Amino acid sequence: MSRTVGPILVASMALASTVWAQNPPGKEIFEDRCGTCHGADGNGGEHAPAITRAAPGLLDSQLTTLIREGLPARGMPAISVSDAELSPLISFVRTLRPRGGFQPYRKSFAMANGRSLDGLVVNEGSEDAQVRSDDNRIHLLRKVDSDRFREVTSEVNWASYNGDLGGNRYTTLRQIDKSNVKRVAPKWIFRVPNAGRLQGTPVVADGVMYVTQANECYALDAGNGRQIWRYQRPRSTGLAGDAASGINRGVALGGDKLFMVTDNAHLIALNRATGLLVWDVEMADWRENHGATSAPLAVGNLVISGTGGGDNGARGFVAAFDQATGKEVWRFSTLPKPGEPAFETWKGTSIERGGANTWFTGTYDPDTDTLFWPTGNPGPDYNGDERGGDNLYSDCVLALDPATGKLKWYYQFTPHDLWDWDATETPMVINTNWEGQRRMLLVQANRNGFFYVFDRANGQLLLARQFIKNLTWARGIGADGKPIKNPNQEPTAEGTHVCPSQDGATNWFSPSYNPSTGLYYVQVFEKCSIYTKRPVEWEQGKAYGGGTQRVDTNPKPQRLLYALDLQTGNRKWELPQAGTGSSWGGTLATSTGLVFFGEDSGAFAAADAVSGKTLWSFQANANWHASPMAYQFDGREYIAIAAGDAILAFGLIE
Repeated sequence: MSRTVGPILVASMALASTVWAQNPPGKEIFEDRCGTCHGADGNGGEHAPAITRAAPGLLDSQLTTLIREGLPARGMPAISVSDAELSPLISFVRTLRPRGGFQPYRKSFAMANGRSLDGLVVNEGSEDAQVRSDDNRIHLLRKVDSDRFREVTSEVNWASYNGDLGGNRYTTLRQIDKSNVKRVAPKWIFRVPNAGRLQGTPVVADGVMYVTQANECYALDAGNGRQIWRYQRPRSTGLAGDAASGINRGVALGGDKLFMVTDNAHLIALNRATGLLVWDVEMADWRENHGATSAPLAVGNLVISGTGGGDNGARGFVAAFDQATGKEVWRFSTLPKPGEPAFETWKGTSIERGGANTWFTGTYDPDTDTLFWPTGNPGPDYNGDERGGDNLYSDCVLALDPATGKLKWYYQFTPHDLWDWDATETPMVINTNWEGQRRMLLVQANRNGFFYVFDRANGQLLLARQFIKNLTWARGIGADGKPIKNPNQEPTAEGTHVCPSQDGATNWFSPSYNPSTGLYYVQVFEKCSIYTKRPVEWEQGKAYGGGTQRVDTNPKPQRLLYALDLQTGNRKWELPQAGTGSSWGGTLATSTGLVFFGEDSGAFAAADAVSGKTLWSFQANANWHASPMAYQFDGREYIAIAAGDAILAFGLIE
């Protein structure tokens, strides 16, 4: 008898184990209450995101609150769960795993200072670990010996799109200089999965780097590029313009949140430690051809952004939102309504789809408490028949009160623009001597080929100087601040040769300024376009150009790095680049007399800030569409830039 009972008992236990594995406690509850939206495996579906990466980082009490109270602001309803059902449901949620990738687990680490650190290990390597403690802080650890770790972080951050809210990509770090720049080499690489050509600038704070592509954000260990968390939502369909191509240029930081735009013109807030969505607000209706691509700007308790779509007939605006709640605080329309100032600058019907979008990141001046935001071109781009007049507030820099959105002053660079020359180049805040006295300046190298200097307190134009060689559309800027236009430069049905090209003398890629040299460093295009004109009617999801343009082969397109004298606008030196004149890399100036830039032939390079001589280069074979940045981590200086589908971080060879 004993010989038969034993096998039966073992078989019964095995069967019970199999049944439990197939139907663990809480599985049916999850499938009935949660799986319809989140998927039976918790990895997300059409109606809700994956919870497999978020749940391991939540305590049982936090999961209880999430289940029973929901997230009504984000569309997640409260779920009715009894006390008897709650424990098995949470236990089952704990068994869910993301598809592939690292599986978080809890651990206690012995630290070199004699203390211990307990937390959730969100990633790790043989010599490092990334840990989130129960107080929702990220800790970056490095192994000291076989049993102990030390914590590392960033000592110098890059906390916004340009590093400085005033828009100057200038670093005071001094480890990398002219004497040792030849020893700079790649330190780590992070490839963004399924990315095309990245255009963003990494942001670093508290040792964590944040990088983006369309509708995705990654938190990385800034010392080695190891992923900490990833936020992702599906790409939108049916979009028009740049947003449809997967562009995203980065994030803004504020307190425990980071802010980014989505391709369909939403602004979202994520928790910096977990990547969980905090709030989501629609800035504009994508069905009206709105999209969004650039990093927002965090000022005080507000986060400020605009949208794109001007080339597709969207209506421009700048809007500010409360960082805590996402509630809209103010909105400034760049297309005036009947009876409002500047409405008379539009003659015809095109103002209804007039563009003037605000798709690029603005800057902020704490000295005058002023927000400076650049605006895009009017629409249709190349046909002005139904938009006679100057077309305000297209092609402008707007000086706004950041608390209210009230207009302080403005300047229009290209009235009645027919060449698609957005003013969406960085408006840079600079304090320096001007004609013998200390002045608060605002500086921009504009897409139309002129270099501008303003007194930013009142908008007075102090200097306007042509900074490129090939410029045909105007012969100068008059005493009234308006361009003196040349005849026969408007687009025609047959085609008109105009310089600069539609890409502009420069564009959104970042310039920089070194206060020691007094030079402004800007990447430029020396090329021209053939512009044509034709009738157009606005349609959802389609371009609203009113014509076309193509780059002319005469003169041969060229990419150059120019150093402009801030006081005169004159070129102090120029660095021609080998290539087709089609890359879009920006600049970074250093206090040690270097200028880092993406070179047109694909190299990442550093030039002498005084002479323009190339001192170092690394052939990344990249068609640059991003600007470099700098930070210090664990006592070491890093220079980082997006190249293709990867983030490259450089430092000195030890």
